[in-house]
Amino acid sequence: MASGDKENKMLFDLRSGRRRNLVKVVYATLAVLMGLSLFLVIGGFNIAELFESDGGSGEAAQAYEEQAERIEAKLVKDPGEPELLKALTRAQLNAGNAQVTVEPSGERQVSTDAAQEYQRAYQSWSEYLKATKEPDAGLALLVAPMLMQMAELSTSYAQADSRVGSASDAQMIVAEARPSVNAWTTLAFYSYFTDPELAEKARAEAKKLAAGKSEREAIDKQLDEFKKNGDRYRSERVAAEKAEKEAAKAGGAGGSAGAPALENPLGGLGE
Repeated sequence: MASGDKENKMLFDLRSGRRRNLVKVVYATLAVLMGLSLFLVIGGFNIAELFESDGGSGEAAQAYEEQAERIEAKLVKDPGEPELLKALTRAQLNAGNAQVTVEPSGERQVSTDAAQEYQRAYQSWSEYLKATKEPDAGLALLVAPMLMQMAELSTSYAQADSRVGSASDAQMIVAEARPSVNAWTTLAFYSYFTDPELAEKARAEAKKLAAGKSEREAIDKQLDEFKKNGDRYRSERVAAEKAEKEAAKAGGAGGSAGAPALENPLGGLGE
């Protein structure tokens, strides 16, 4: 059942200057996802709408959860059936979206229940990919931003990178099935975190589809900012991992304290 009353707060101590800077870097980057509608638009479609629920109420979440339970019961009799796994992923994703609230400031508050539903949807999506040779691009379009949201809630760089990588994989399905400026630039945005080479290829594909010089310049301007943020994220990740290794080495040499927990700038909820 969805409680809707528990929210995950980012686990940051903002008294630390270094952590405060990391927060600014990552939130400046991830917040861009919600602002892509200013630049990446297909007709009346807006990428921010992917996170909106059909009402956001506990009743809506419960309905989706019950739907997911019915599908899971069918999967017991027919395990690995692609269409059932696809439907299950969608139901779980919708259940998560229904338990996310958006503050007047635009900040999204993800409850513990919502995060758990997203994790279930991620698992179902993974099983679906194994079960089908032709993943549904429409579902991938919904899954990709969900995985970016999960990356924001990660508790380690490895976890964040894995989730961002999965988001890129899902967005690649979209871009290949429905090639457009929007699809390729979104893939570039995701990929700049963990795979700059792929991001540059996606940039090139987006520019091929641009209407003219002015649109190509707009694409470059926007993606240049995404690239800077991705570079900074990877740089901070390397620095944090190095610090962790040094701390672990010092502890192994006789220090009384063990290695500190990895400071993940994406912070938040564990799996």
